[in-house]
Amino acid sequence: MRDVGLDEAIRVAGGIGALARKIGISQPSVSNWSRVPAERVVSVEAATGVSRAILRPDLYAEHPGTAGDVDEVDAARAQEYALLSVLLARAPDAGLLERLGTLRGDASPLGLAHVALAEAAQRTNVERLEREYFDLFIGLGRGELLPYASYYLTGFLHERPLARLRAHLVKLGLERTPGQAEPEDHAAILCEIMAGLASRRFATPSGSDRELFEQHLAPWIGRFFADLEQAEAADFYRGVGRLGRVFIDIETDAFALPS
Repeated sequence: MRDVGLDEAIRVAGGIGALARKIGISQPSVSNWSRVPAERVVSVEAATGVSRAILRPDLYAEHPGTAGDVDEVDAARAQEYALLSVLLARAPDAGLLERLGTLRGDASPLGLAHVALAEAAQRTNVERLEREYFDLFIGLGRGELLPYASYYLTGFLHERPLARLRAHLVKLGLERTPGQAEPEDHAAILCEIMAGLASRRFATPSGSDRELFEQHLAPWIGRFFADLEQAEAADFYRGVGRLGRVFIDIETDAFALPS
């Protein structure tokens, strides 16, 4: 029997198949859920607008030492990572595109990147975005960009950076999601993991987000976002590249400060 949070997400998405498409996994995988898996809460929340407190109240109840105690900075970091994860995993649907069009920001580089992304969302549509995403990341044979750590660091897929990442995730007690087709060094999956670490959704040691970032994101993902910002096929995703580049620069500077 499905729990209330999962039922609500399925209802809002428009069915099991629609929810699976929104979060980029297979329909049978969602059909087998009895509740939203912990590692999928952020993605389902971003795709449906259903609060994480409804999706998994056992994880997001306001008790000492749980995610409810996350400070504002880490909560904001988690939201940025979750947004980047969703946008890199699949082209936005109409609902997400509408919400992106309402983004606001201040005069900071990150705030201006939010505004630019909102403007890009307002001038495009779902059909154009699906074609843009295909050209950038899938293509006929391959897309313009390959958003994998192994490729950026070695020039090939499924190489040692992926093996090292998998070993690190085992050490943290984080398991691969059943039905996940992409390897764990995909930029979307790494951003999703960072969202979980920043929000303290995962029961990992303090500083796990910094360690994962420095070892598995910092060596390459800033270059990937810069490439996305300049990609020939990018229009809307030029704004995603800008947002990612600015945010990763902020993360890099923050982690460089003394603990």
